[in-house]
Amino acid sequence: MVEPTELQYAPTRLVGPSEIEGEGEQGDYPAVHNFGEARSICWLESSKLWAIAGPIAFNIWCNYGMNSFTNIFVGHLGDVELSSVAVSLSVIANFSFGFLLGMGSALETLCGQAFGAGQVDMLGVYMQRSWIILLTTCIFLLPLYIFSTPILKLLGQEDEIADLAGRFSVQIIPQMFSLAITFPTQKFLQAQSRVTILAWLGFAALVMHTCILYLFIKVLGWGMGGAAAAYDISACGVALAQVVYIVGWCKEGWKGLSWLAFRDLWAFVKLSVASAVMLCLEIWYFMTIIVLTGHLEDPIIAVGSLSICMNINGWEGMLFIGINAAISVRVSNELGSGHPRAAKYSVIVTCIESLCIGIFFASLILITKDHFAVIFTDSKEMQVAVSRLAFLLGITMVLNSVQPVISGVAVGGGWQALVAYINLFCYYVIGLPLGFLLGYKTNLKVETLILVYIIYKTNWTKEVERASERLRSWTGQEGGSDIIKI
Repeated sequence: MVEPTELQYAPTRLVGPSEIEGEGEQGDYPAVHNFGEARSICWLESSKLWAIAGPIAFNIWCNYGMNSFTNIFVGHLGDVELSSVAVSLSVIANFSFGFLLGMGSALETLCGQAFGAGQVDMLGVYMQRSWIILLTTCIFLLPLYIFSTPILKLLGQEDEIADLAGRFSVQIIPQMFSLAITFPTQKFLQAQSRVTILAWLGFAALVMHTCILYLFIKVLGWGMGGAAAAYDISACGVALAQVVYIVGWCKEGWKGLSWLAFRDLWAFVKLSVASAVMLCLEIWYFMTIIVLTGHLEDPIIAVGSLSICMNINGWEGMLFIGINAAISVRVSNELGSGHPRAAKYSVIVTCIESLCIGIFFASLILITKDHFAVIFTDSKEMQVAVSRLAFLLGITMVLNSVQPVISGVAVGGGWQALVAYINLFCYYVIGLPLGFLLGYKTNLKVETLILVYIIYKTNWTKEVERASERLRSWTGQEGGSDIIKI
């Protein structure tokens, strides 16, 4: 039986500049008074951030690469096939992906703060609660896949695209259920900074997926059905490998199956749904843009070209999701440990570095705007259409560089409900009408400015106190024997 002990928080210890290099593990950062101290903290914080963000981003890149390589292989079958798979992955699969990822992100708050406070035994319990909730959610999402063809037609998609996309969506149902296992296990490992294994598993999955795609599509000639089968096999393989690693090698956080996983489920559901809404309102926005694009003249070219641009934007976005996860871990760990200034400085350093990365990638896209579409399609007409969108793609890349990072701060601090309201207003009250007026190809990033202002006004010392209260309410201290060793 796991008996969570009363939370003990390390007191905030203010130190002098000479101690900065050795600081962070024992106490809070000192206040910054000059450029030299700022540079030292920036270097120290960057090393901590990228030690987490690098492997996470690489893992997410590899996982996203499974989507991209599926699009690439199918894209060379024809424009209709490319548009159909793009609609299936961008609309149907993205809907469930966003909701499940968002619900799993509740663990970033709970596991990160519990680990920072020394409540390592609770990590496995939180993960199991998330498994239960996400698997149940998958059952409720099944009709979306089963009836995807009539849903897409109702949304105005061309019949030929909707029929092929619906068939592909039904074939990738196993991939959806694999996410219910994959996301909680990832958050469990991220909270403990066990991220190197995620990078290796992601790389192995991408290589395996590419080989299976080649075998099923090029060698066996199974077409879109082969792409769906490869997608399912690779996704389920990732989920199984992560569980095996946790059970076999994470003895601190994993103490076996626990009956505590079934307690306080409703409270856990509420936090999970708040996390899901916060993230989904952004992901679903881009899904809606794809749907609206299907109403334009020549929808096959319109949907295909926009999906290529979103695919490229997604590659950059996956890096920032990795940084998002890393800053969430940093903030939640520091709040759980009682270090408000360290949480604040990590936010500042991360935002500056992310903006620089966004500017770099935007410049790269503008330089190669007439050429990068050849990776996805042999159609000259499609390549020209993509080139016309390159400028807007570059702007989006810059704007997207800061917003996901700030959302990660919100997750680390447990502000999901507040950010959900902000995203709802900015994406759907402002973004969609503007996108409609401008031809469905752009949006305003007003929520970035709002979130920056909120973080600027945040009292990080009070956030430490709130983290303490949150952890005390989630430890489940009563109860008898509840661990089943496996």
